[in-house]
Amino acid sequence: MILQLKQENFILEFHKRTYDLTERTHLMGILNVTPDSFSDGGKFTSLEKAVSQALKMEKEGADFIDIGAESTRPNSEGVSEGEELARLTPIVSELVKVLEIPISIDTTKASVAEKMLKLGAEIVNDISGFKFEPKLADVTANFNAFAILMHTRGKPQVMQQNVKYENLVGEICDYLESSVELAERKGINKIAIDPGIGFGKSFEDNFTLIRRLSEFEKFERPILVGLSRKSFLGKDLDLAPPERLEGSLAGAVASVLNGANILRVHDVAETKKAIIIADRIKGK
Repeated sequence: MILQLKQENFILEFHKRTYDLTERTHLMGILNVTPDSFSDGGKFTSLEKAVSQALKMEKEGADFIDIGAESTRPNSEGVSEGEELARLTPIVSELVKVLEIPISIDTTKASVAEKMLKLGAEIVNDISGFKFEPKLADVTANFNAFAILMHTRGKPQVMQQNVKYENLVGEICDYLESSVELAERKGINKIAIDPGIGFGKSFEDNFTLIRRLSEFEKFERPILVGLSRKSFLGKDLDLAPPERLEGSLAGAVASVLNGANILRVHDVAETKKAIIIADRIKGK
């Protein structure tokens, strides 16, 4: 199997933790410190609430905390570097003192990532796979950070305007291949790939990607899936984001069985229980 051939790509060493992503599925807890994220916008914008939520997710079994200060939901408007830093800086400064698990920064801006990595964050989660700001690859390399490279079709304002593919998986793989090649040229060794469910994809595409997730194992890199509470999970049942737990869990289990190594989720405790069983079914 691919994981056996390149197992070193699945061993992640951080300041306080070392993870072997082949042993079990790992969880990345989502902490949006934005007023306008699609599911939990405005809930964790204060320092006190953000820190409390991060510690809660750590206790529930999160292996990483992914902090985002700019909404990337479809049709969302971007924010300035100054606004993103103003939202992130006090929260990251506090969380590096109290968390035992690594902090990820969900950003496309090199300057924002650099400042957060200086504070103690250890992961850069870029929805563009280093396409929006290639300099972000240099910053990630300079700090020897773990890079999560995702596929999207343009910025959030336009990504849902063209969701037709001649070859869905093939085109996503080509995009991610160029991202991985750039990262490797810069000397980045710790890389995960993310097919970008919900980013420039149709309703059916999202389900197709979950079914065909194993095809991304050819990269011989960890696969991250972020589908938690997304709109395609609520369409059939006409459910709002807070009501999509069961759909999110179904998608999480299917993703694990089809090759996901990391799940990016809002509901850590519930997902943790589900993936323990999914891992057991898979033989881990």
